[in-house]
Amino acid sequence: MSTPVTPARTALVTGAGSRRGIGRATAHALAADGYHIAVLDLDKDAAQEAAEEVAAAHGVQALGLAADVTDAEAVHTAVQAAEAALPPLGALVNNAGITSPTRFLDVSAEEWDRIFDVNVRGTFLVTRRVAPGMAERGFGRIVHLSSVSAERGGGVFGGVAYSAAKAALLGFSRALARELGPAGVTVNSVAPGLIDTDITAGKLDPARKAAMIEDIPARRAGSVTDVADVIAFLARPASGYLTGVTYDINGGSHIH
Repeated sequence: MSTPVTPARTALVTGAGSRRGIGRATAHALAADGYHIAVLDLDKDAAQEAAEEVAAAHGVQALGLAADVTDAEAVHTAVQAAEAALPPLGALVNNAGITSPTRFLDVSAEEWDRIFDVNVRGTFLVTRRVAPGMAERGFGRIVHLSSVSAERGGGVFGGVAYSAAKAALLGFSRALARELGPAGVTVNSVAPGLIDTDITAGKLDPARKAAMIEDIPARRAGSVTDVADVIAFLARPASGYLTGVTYDINGGSHIH
């Protein structure tokens, strides 16, 4: 049984517009735990649809906001709108990200920068905007979406650029956990393996996907709720003694 979120707090989830994505499932899981929800996505209509869906399902306040996470001013404006309309921010889930299967010998400097801009710079900008308020209030739960590719060196769907960017988030998370811990703010990461989302839908050869699942001890791909439930656990007030941790969500495909 989860610990209710009291006093009223808001969770900001980036990249939660996709209907079959980890972000939207996470917004639902956090709302089920009592968080009010701010959905931030590049697609304004998708963000608003997700917010309406979450509010209707869980009876919480929810707001859909449009912003490019790589744009500092857009991030500031979106967070400011969330702060004005909803209870204080108590949780941040940095879910917005993009992947690329391009091999290193083929990747361009432009593509490399694009992968790092969204996955790393975007996470930095949103966290930088939200963390000071959390520290000032003495409570915060920050979760970064990394990947099993960061730990095993690719080999799932993302190439070198994606693996390197997601690995950067692990170092970011651990160092920030040390810095913000005394202020009551925890910073953790989750590293999903093969998850059924729109990112991989139709892009993995069926034979390769079947072979990958055969190599997973759990004998299935993960679901978005498998990831969302762990994130919700890390965002609970009762999880305050967990920080700087990486939770592997891969069905046993990578054990270390």
